[in-house]
Amino acid sequence: MAEGVKPRVKAPKKASAGEAVTIKTLISHQMESGQRKNKDGSIIPRSIINRFTCEFNGKSVIEVVMEAAISTNPYFEFEAVIPEAGDMVFTWYDDDGSVYTETKSVAIS
Repeated sequence: MAEGVKPRVKAPKKASAGEAVTIKTLISHQMESGQRKNKDGSIIPRSIINRFTCEFNGKSVIEVVMEAAISTNPYFEFEAVIPEAGDMVFTWYDDDGSVYTETKSVAIS
């Protein structure tokens, strides 16, 4: 598991039914390519975020597959339609098998 990984999500707490809202996500992650060496000359294992998903009440909103050239601390901004009150679950998947999750609840106003 990578150290210091912190997912952040900015999503509205309330929305009107059927409203399109802007979601912003950022995950603090160093992204090791597997090509660098540490001080003793051994290769630092590859550890990159390779997939990001967002679900609303169990239904897929967005899924992004990332390749090795992704930057450190990947940021995503997208719009989602909020049909009803519920939970948005954001998940980031790491090459090393780690999974990072953040949940935000959205109420109908």
